[in-house]
Amino acid sequence: MSVASTSSTSTPTHPARGRLGHRLSGAAVALGCVLFLGGFVWAALVYRPYTVPTDSMRPAIAPGAKVLARKVSGSEVHRGDVVVFKDPLWGDLPEVKRVIGVGGDTVACCDTQGRMTVDGKPVSESYLGGGAASVSRFSTTVPHGGLFLLGDNRPVSQDSRVHLDDAEHGSVPASDVRGRVEATAWPLGQAGLASRTSAFDRLPGGGAAGGGPLPWLAAMVVAGAVLILGGAAYEPAVKLLRRR
Repeated sequence: MSVASTSSTSTPTHPARGRLGHRLSGAAVALGCVLFLGGFVWAALVYRPYTVPTDSMRPAIAPGAKVLARKVSGSEVHRGDVVVFKDPLWGDLPEVKRVIGVGGDTVACCDTQGRMTVDGKPVSESYLGGGAASVSRFSTTVPHGGLFLLGDNRPVSQDSRVHLDDAEHGSVPASDVRGRVEATAWPLGQAGLASRTSAFDRLPGGGAAGGGPLPWLAAMVVAGAVLILGGAAYEPAVKLLRRR
C-alpha cells in the first residue's frame, strides 16, 4: 500500500535579495548621517551667523538680515569683500561694511563722473544700485595693516568717512575683522550666496575673494537628508509592496 504525498505551493521569497536590500538601506542611512552631521559640524567650525542691525548695506543686505560670515583673518581680506568687524573706536557691536581700500591704497572721492577712486583708478561700484559713491569729498591713504570700510548705502552709512580725523585716518586694523560675509540666511526671500563684485579686479592685487565651501556644505546636508529618508523608507516600502 502506497501513500500519496502531497505538495503545497508558496510564493517564492528571495532571502538573499532581502538581506542585500536591508544592508544597502542601512548603509544609505549611515552615509546620510555622516554627510548630514558632517556638513553641520564643518559649517559650525568655518562660519558664524551675524545680524545686520542697520540699513547701511542696502541694497545688498537689508536691515535685520542674518548673514553667514566665514571666519578669516585680516590678511585674507580683499578689496570688495563685505566683512564683519568690531573696533572699539566704532562701537561695542560688530558691524558689517565693504572693504574699499587696503594698506597703502589712496582712496578718494570723487572723480569727474562721481566715482570712487583707488590709487587714482576709478571704481565702478555696481552694488550701490545707482546711488552716489559719496555725499562728501575726501582723500586718504590707508595705513599698512589697515582697511578702509564703507557701507553700500552711502548717504546714511556711518563708516570710515566719519573717522577720517582719527589717528588711523578712518581705517580699522585688519585684525579687527571677524569674518567675510558669504551668504544671507534670513529672511528666506533674500536667502542665497553673496554676489562677488568685480569692481576692483583691475587694481594691483586684484579684487574680492572667491567663495568659500558653503555650497559644498549645503550639498552635503541635502544629500545626507535624502539618503537618510530614502534608506529609512526602503523596508516599509518593500513590505507594503509585498502585501499588495
